[in-house]
Amino acid sequence: MTAGVQGKNIRQSKPLRDIGRAFGGAIIFSLSMLMTQELWQFGGSMNLFRLALLIVLGFPMLVELSHQIGFERTGGFGDDVIDALFALMVGAPTTVVLLVGFNSFGKGASIDEIVGKTAIQIVPAAMGALLGRSQFGRRPDDDVEEKQETYSGELFLMGVGALYLGFNVAPTQEIALIANRLAPWHALMLVGLSLSAMYGFVFAVNFRGGRELGEATPWWSAFVRLTVPGYVLALAISLYLLWTFERLDAVSLSEGVITVIVLGLPCSIGAAAARLIL
Repeated sequence: MTAGVQGKNIRQSKPLRDIGRAFGGAIIFSLSMLMTQELWQFGGSMNLFRLALLIVLGFPMLVELSHQIGFERTGGFGDDVIDALFALMVGAPTTVVLLVGFNSFGKGASIDEIVGKTAIQIVPAAMGALLGRSQFGRRPDDDVEEKQETYSGELFLMGVGALYLGFNVAPTQEIALIANRLAPWHALMLVGLSLSAMYGFVFAVNFRGGRELGEATPWWSAFVRLTVPGYVLALAISLYLLWTFERLDAVSLSEGVITVIVLGLPCSIGAAAARLIL
């Protein structure tokens, strides 16, 4: 009888634990961005089309993220959509509460400013809510079905990792300052460093979530199959983030390329360490 009551209480408290973990994940993933002045400024003056596109592209990413590493086995696309909506509903109030706590809206802030500053932060907060709900609550003895990894799934998670780490630094002035200081040979050195770091994170170092090369697999095979495509994906995300935050609007082509390469370093690290971050 007592065991039955305890089991019932556990089942009843599980939704509350899930919500608590989701809010915790939203805070952890978005806190550094919520305390970044540049994001406050962009939220109040950002191009509406670019802001809307960020949200529009972010939602299907959350749906696929739910499918890839969701909290439970989902019944299909509909369940993944519900999980993504749940993540957004957690991310929005978390963002608003923290921004109010930091007094980032200021006295007499307009509705457009409040909405803009919230909207620009909601995607990373929703990512954190989804990941917090799926990862923080797992124990080694939990009955969680291992999902079969696919090549496209690996690339997707690398892209999410690149987006998360790149989002933290793309709006800052330091990216442009670093790019302005670099000569072309510095940029080439950063490309080599990024590729080496990606390969090392995923293959050479036995991080959790990394891969071990089989004895019959040459090193260059894995490098060509995952490291190079992952770096190209990281550069593409760097380009998108810099465009979103208007960092390429008033620069020459050569300056823009170097800026993309600079942001490509943290994005490539995020892509390589996606299994650790996510």
